[in-house]
Amino acid sequence: MARAQETVVTFEPASTKIDFTLGATLHTVHGTFQLKRGQVRFDAATGQASGEIAIDATSGNSGNEDRDKKMHKEILESEKYPEIVFVPSHVQGKVPALGTAKFEVAGVLRLHGQEHPTALVVSVERIDEQDLSVTTQFAVPYVKWGLKNPSTFLLRVSDTVEIDIRAAERVVATNVAR
Repeated sequence: MARAQETVVTFEPASTKIDFTLGATLHTVHGTFQLKRGQVRFDAATGQASGEIAIDATSGNSGNEDRDKKMHKEILESEKYPEIVFVPSHVQGKVPALGTAKFEVAGVLRLHGQEHPTALVVSVERIDEQDLSVTTQFAVPYVKWGLKNPSTFLLRVSDTVEIDIRAAERVVATNVAR
């Protein structure tokens, strides 16, 4: 029986920062979301991946109470869709034993009741055997994906939102029977 090297990365809400940026005609809107849970498993030999990273959609906060109410009620409908989830399926590239690397993680982003194929370019810095930092930036074309555009007669906003995720996490490598 062959043994594969499975890597497991656990994302902790307290050490994960999720920021969003939405361009607008009068000013740029910045805000945050909170991680609900996250664990990604992948086979270093085949690149196959599983797990999920779940963002608490109800935690979206731009610092403006009226804007946030509209975001939750009319755009995200976070009461009906309380999570935004990324489900990885494949990792292309290797997590380094030490040092930095970039690789691609392909999967599906579940947003507002729909699934969207997504590929994230992820930067990793391996600090030691168990600790690493992970960053990724990507654009969500929320209008193209069926969410309402919050633009008004006077205020025009971008039809994509930029997401920036930074995390300091733990990795566990285990041998798994195949």
